[in-house]
Amino acid sequence: MRSHYCGEVNETHIDGDVRVCGWVHRRRDHGGVIFIDLRDRSGLLQLVFDPDDAETFELAERLRPEYVIQAAGSVRHRPEGTVNPKLATGQVEVVCGELNVLNASETPPIQLDETEHVGEEARLRYRYVELRKPRMQRHFQLRARVTRALRAFLDERGFLDLETPILTKATPEGARDYLVPSRTHPGQFFALPQSPQLFKQLLMVAGMDRYYQIARCFRDEDLRADRQPEFTQLDIEASFVDEAEIMALNEAMIRQLFAEVLEVELPEPFPRMTYAEAMRRYGSDKPDLRIDLALVDIADLVADAEFKVFSGPANDPAGRVAALRVPAGGELTRKQIDDYTDFVGRYGAKGLAYVKVNDAAAGREGLASPILKFLSDEAITGVLERTGAADGDLIFFGADRAQVVNDALGALRVRLGHDLGRVEAGWRPLWVVDWPMFEWDAREKCWHALHHPFTAPAVDDADALRAAPGEALSRAYDLVLNGTELGGGSIRIHEPAMQRAAFEVLGIGAEEAEEKFGFLLEALRYGAPPHGGIAFGLDRLVMLMAGADSIREVIAFPKTQTATDLLTGAPGAADAAQLRELGIRLRERPRGESTEG
Repeated sequence: MRSHYCGEVNETHIDGDVRVCGWVHRRRDHGGVIFIDLRDRSGLLQLVFDPDDAETFELAERLRPEYVIQAAGSVRHRPEGTVNPKLATGQVEVVCGELNVLNASETPPIQLDETEHVGEEARLRYRYVELRKPRMQRHFQLRARVTRALRAFLDERGFLDLETPILTKATPEGARDYLVPSRTHPGQFFALPQSPQLFKQLLMVAGMDRYYQIARCFRDEDLRADRQPEFTQLDIEASFVDEAEIMALNEAMIRQLFAEVLEVELPEPFPRMTYAEAMRRYGSDKPDLRIDLALVDIADLVADAEFKVFSGPANDPAGRVAALRVPAGGELTRKQIDDYTDFVGRYGAKGLAYVKVNDAAAGREGLASPILKFLSDEAITGVLERTGAADGDLIFFGADRAQVVNDALGALRVRLGHDLGRVEAGWRPLWVVDWPMFEWDAREKCWHALHHPFTAPAVDDADALRAAPGEALSRAYDLVLNGTELGGGSIRIHEPAMQRAAFEVLGIGAEEAEEKFGFLLEALRYGAPPHGGIAFGLDRLVMLMAGADSIREVIAFPKTQTATDLLTGAPGAADAAQLRELGIRLRERPRGESTEG
């Protein structure tokens, strides 16, 4: 039906004939001549209809936005003064002698003008129209180029593209499973995979050696801008490797991807930072290195202060007192400081103490803050020296449980970086390494795996792991880019005794381990090789490369933040016959009963 895509027609086709198809983007009547901007996924092309061809001209007069048409004609230079340098086809136009309307269109429910604001509900409800926008077309062309480049890189290095099951068994991986009732096994359920983790480990036991998969994953969890109930990840696993080899391979892959797709050269090698240092300096395990603000510990300086807000956490092993210097922050208004106080409150902070530095050399006399009267001269001098504060700066303080301080000041650091224009341009990748194996949940009084229960500890001693789980480091690594976690991975446990020890620390007894992970424990007894891997969030990766604000921008048919599909109306009710086949009977939830628990 066509000889060329719209965006392909250029000066090399002048005096030649082309046949194109697409959607009417815009129609203009100029002095008896009709101009049509025709759009397909490749771009826009200007069509010209002259009144000398009465039949074709009359048909062109009836065209409206989003009509689907086929047109044929001769390519010529645009007249002088009408060239559009913003378009790849801006030097040419097609004088059409043939026009066919393939389908008419009602007035679209949303406008395709990129400058016009359209509410997200309408954008998702009419997603098939939203996806026609050139910006969205570019996003998905980018996504296709990214997946093609990733596959090519791994194929060239001997990785096998293998599929793992979608209908599987529920296993605890940090989020709720989506459950699928079984008709053939009444009262029993499949689960949709949160990741292919266990199956890719079994593939290593099976001797597949190098595996990858662009895998669909499902997690029934609360959503954010970068979360969806179903998402895509690039899953990678290899045998007979250590963390250095896995990290080198994936670093090379990401570097080649950015060079090939974006023509961007990433640093070589990527810098590395321990988890402990990331939390100490940035309050985050995925620090944005483009922002040149950092946290400084000052607990030792205020441990004896009369100010209990500081001295309490300073003397608590689980507490932290930290300072965040903001260069030229003295220019912030009281309203702005109050807004930042409200902001950190979202992360559990009870307040946001601060000191304005008017004259650093004058010590106490050169500062302004209601908390100064509670601090000794030695503490004030120590804070100024440790933060490197200069005239005109402002110092924010966080004092609470370490997690609250990290969450609050870490988020504040990023917010200030963006608000004050302190975000460097470009790309700043980072490997975060030496992760703790476990973290203690004070509320539940139990240990949780910081990555997942199958991550290998740094020390190969099961008894030592049981004896001091809080001191154990893992062989895990995360790749961070501009403050976003791109992917996380680890060397896996490949010996049954160590896997059982890890389960015991997590409170998973022998009976529960056998019920939930018996197939894995059994497989590890039959010659499992050392192996490890990583999984990248493909949606997040494409989102960053596209410069989009949300992964919904790079997922063709995403869900809302309440996990609903406005386009199809999913989730929906099942009819009574289906429920009877599945042996399911619905009960009405009493008013006020929570869906939690």
